[in-house]
Amino acid sequence: MILEGPVVKFGDKIDTDIIIPARHLKYTDPQYLAQHAMEPLDPEFYKKASKGVIIVAGKVFGMGSSREQAAIALKAAGVKAIVAESFARIFYRNCINNGLPVIVLPKAREEIEEGSNVRINVETGEIDVDSKRLVGKGITGMALEILRAGGIMEYLNKIK
Repeated sequence: MILEGPVVKFGDKIDTDIIIPARHLKYTDPQYLAQHAMEPLDPEFYKKASKGVIIVAGKVFGMGSSREQAAIALKAAGVKAIVAESFARIFYRNCINNGLPVIVLPKAREEIEEGSNVRINVETGEIDVDSKRLVGKGITGMALEILRAGGIMEYLNKIK
């Protein structure tokens, strides 16, 4: 699974209330949630993401409450993948279950610049950017099968 796109960068400790503020959680429509993704940090994020972006972030991306809407909002906004130095464990799994690839890459924010175009091999964790190759933690096994299916529900429907 190969993904390509321009980079949008964020810092450390981006919690799920920043990813999708709680006031929007009464709505379930992914497109509605997408319009408010990352709104507290970047009110224009939805416009940027709609072109298909890769988020690069620091430590513990997705910390805080375990709201599944955070992963749903990012994917629906147009985020193709997230590369971060580390992820909150539940957020990481919510992303996989919703078909959004997440790659752990130490020093991601130091190595990849905002606006760079990156190419990610999800299985190997290889990231090509600015004529260099970085290697993060790839996704394998059942998690990869779930991503390839488009999410956990699609995967489960496929194996029936």
